[in-house]
Amino acid sequence: MKILVSDSLAEEGLKILREVKDFQVEVKSGMQPEELKEVIKDYDALIVRSATKANKEIIDAATNLKVIGRAGVGLDNVDLAAATQKGIVVMNAPAGNTISTCEHTMSMLLAVARNIPQANASTKKGEWKRSKFIGHELYKKTLGIIGLGRIGREVARRAASFGMKIKGYDPYLAKEVAEELGIEVVELNELLKNSDFITVHVPLTDDTNHMISDEEFAMMKKGCRVINCARGGIIDEQALIKAIKEEKISAAALDVFESEPPDTNSELLKLDNVIVSCHLGASTEEAQVNVAIEIAECVRDFLLGKGIRNAANYPNIDAELYKVLKPYIIMCEKLGNFASQILEGRIKEVEVKYSGEITKYDTASLTMAITKGMLYPVLKETVNFINAIPLARSRGIQIKQIKTSVDEDFVNLVSLAVKTDKASKTVAATLSPKRQPRIVKIDDFYVEAEPFGQLLVMKNWDVPGIIGNIGTLMGKQNINIAAMVFGRKTPGGEAVSILNIDSPVLPDLLEKIKKIDNILEVKSVKL
Repeated sequence: MKILVSDSLAEEGLKILREVKDFQVEVKSGMQPEELKEVIKDYDALIVRSATKANKEIIDAATNLKVIGRAGVGLDNVDLAAATQKGIVVMNAPAGNTISTCEHTMSMLLAVARNIPQANASTKKGEWKRSKFIGHELYKKTLGIIGLGRIGREVARRAASFGMKIKGYDPYLAKEVAEELGIEVVELNELLKNSDFITVHVPLTDDTNHMISDEEFAMMKKGCRVINCARGGIIDEQALIKAIKEEKISAAALDVFESEPPDTNSELLKLDNVIVSCHLGASTEEAQVNVAIEIAECVRDFLLGKGIRNAANYPNIDAELYKVLKPYIIMCEKLGNFASQILEGRIKEVEVKYSGEITKYDTASLTMAITKGMLYPVLKETVNFINAIPLARSRGIQIKQIKTSVDEDFVNLVSLAVKTDKASKTVAATLSPKRQPRIVKIDDFYVEAEPFGQLLVMKNWDVPGIIGNIGTLMGKQNINIAAMVFGRKTPGGEAVSILNIDSPVLPDLLEKIKKIDNILEVKSVKL
């Protein structure tokens, strides 16, 4: 079997692959996209880091490719949908650079507190301006951590050793788990208002893009310092420039940028109190070795038929069983994803109930798919089929599974009963006669909605004019309604409405919809 390594990979990883006599390993870094497209048809496996873009065009040309391995966490350079469509397994190495990124964050935290880069540059110019670089102690200061996954929690442990008070925001971390680490879990607004230093450790998603912008900077304490070693785009760079110029923010430390490399004429690079580095969070010798070993072992084991680990798009089950369960796996992932986006509060408990003929099979992979779908809106590529349940449990989310042989309404049904710290909700799904996923129940309301693309999910009073008013608002925004379904128990009572729409509903339009008479709740969902 032929393996192409198209980006630089530590020798320790290459050695693992080369030790298998049936593997032919070729390292060709720096290829242009057209060259990769031409040669990819000859390979069984592709291993990349961040330079290679395994886009749809490349994947479509990969007639023999079985697996793509990403030596790192992010999968933004791999077209996951295109790979899944062709049955190509995509793996990553989510744990290999945790300590490296954590330590770089701590380096930036100390540098921004004590003005170390500025003092270094000044002293090397022959200056001795001690009073210009008076810093701040970390002791007894409050560090706000946005995102308490592996890296965020490691940062918390180290910051605590400096005597810092830790506030954390993470919608999927149970307060009990955080408190064991000495972290006070708070809502984002409270964290912004009460932190002396703020560091972000979330993936870049539609929800986290510019999650720190003008409104958030306005909430921060005067003199706050911000650090981003996660992903460019989480912090709105123009808003940051404005906040620094207005002296709302004292300083910032950035390892990542909205466009990389950043424009050399960027105003951000000209501000003396902004410390920058060139995306070095994972750039330690140890991290490079760790991710290389991790992905090499995953790809090796997959090609030798020894199982699947760290797969972003495939559960670890027998190939023949997968053919039977594949439609249910797709349905369950969408069910979990849908449920998480219509919930309020932090998830504490999930009860998964399987009923009907599906109970004849091992449903463990379906529970994995549900959990992955549920965590994905927040954790993105850091969650996969294999690590989803451990990640949920590490956040204090209890997952229970029940099987019943018969359901009075459906041949097969998968239902979720989810408890959060604010409410409880039940959502259920089944397959249509053509084996397509359908959301068929929300709490006590029966519906039949297609869980694809953009949806608007509402609870409303069953009175005339609701859809007309919404349609008018959407028409003004040039948003087309593709389909709609309704569910009610009694005429004139509460009802559930689900609209499939062709474009996303932006926040300002969502607020207008919420203000329509007789609308009780509304959620924008992306699947």
